Amino acid sequence: MATRMKLSKICSLLMGLLFACSASVQLNDPDWYLWMPLYSSACLVNLTSMVFATSKMIPRIGKPALWLGMFLFAKVAVEGYRHQIAGFWSLDMRERVVREKFGSGLVVFSMFLHLEAASKKKGLFTRKDEGGVVKHIELGQMILVGIGYGMSLVFFVFQKDEMKF
Repeated sequence: MATRMKLSKICSLLMGLLFACSASVQLNDPDWYLWMPLYSSACLVNLTSMVFATSKMIPRIGKPALWLGMFLFAKVAVEGYRHQIAGFWSLDMRERVVREKFGSGLVVFSMFLHLEAASKKKGLFTRKDEGGVVKHIELGQMILVGIGYGMSLVFFVFQKDEMKF
């Protein structure tokens, strides 16, 4: 059980760092006032969860971040469809709408996992074991870290020079 707690903390730290990095590059974005609060709050929730697994701050910051993330995901998906920039399932990270859709999706899934973990009730697809650790949430966090860092690495190594704004 202690190993699972450490793994969950490591995943929270890694996602917090990824969201902090994402927030820091939003200053040159025309709609930074939407994206900076999204990534900053996601960073704060992940880092808070790393230190205090059951803090009351997690739902207070996580729920608005979840709703903002869903709103921005829908906004970017509609924008991409309307201007025929990229398909809904496109992973062409050179396109701004794909990067924004990917980032908001990461925030939505991360906030969902943290809100489920902080919840005292039985969740949508989780069952807490005797130590209060949720197995499915840890697996989701690991998958999220793998996808987030994997896609970011591929983008920065192979596609950054061809980026479209």
